Amino acid sequence: MFTVFIVDDDARVIKALSRLMRVKGYDYRSYTSPREFLADHDATVPGCAVFDVSMPGLDGLELQQALTAGGSHRPVIFITGKGDIPTSVRAMKAGAIDFLTKPVSNRDLLGAIARAEELDTKSRQAQAESALIEAKIMTLTPREREVLTHVVAGRLNKQIAYDLGTVEKTIKFHRSAIVKKLGVRAVADLVRMADKAGISK
Repeated sequence: MFTVFIVDDDARVIKALSRLMRVKGYDYRSYTSPREFLADHDATVPGCAVFDVSMPGLDGLELQQALTAGGSHRPVIFITGKGDIPTSVRAMKAGAIDFLTKPVSNRDLLGAIARAEELDTKSRQAQAESALIEAKIMTLTPREREVLTHVVAGRLNKQIAYDLGTVEKTIKFHRSAIVKKLGVRAVADLVRMADKAGISK
């Protein structure tokens, strides 16, 4: 389930946004302390975050940086009591979904959350695909992986054999094993998988 994480030191804002999430059917968790949020945060839970920009101890931008440093790429929506253009520019450059000024329009916030949900879904699908590809790549022997780098570079079997000091028949054997282990049919699929796994051509 998609969860909206709300962090604001103003209890009135927390109450209003929590009510809106309930009415719209969103699962949500609210925090008045940034550090309480970080201590409780689980990056594996699908969702987005709504951060107040100005909070004591740790402001919204620092909270976003703490998430990123911890390996979480959760979509973030910022809300602020004042329209601070330099801060909003910094937030957007850091990957924020939106930067909204209080009192926040329900329509604008819900629109930003919808965009965040779409982004989070795509991001998690891409992560799952990358993890699956990496698991398949790990089944290759060191020699098969070496042959793979040559194949995705577009080299012919005889060229690979010459470079690796072996015979063409052996390269054909390795290519067959690679195709079987990775579950692909065409070289184009091998190239795509290698690219997602960070194997350079």
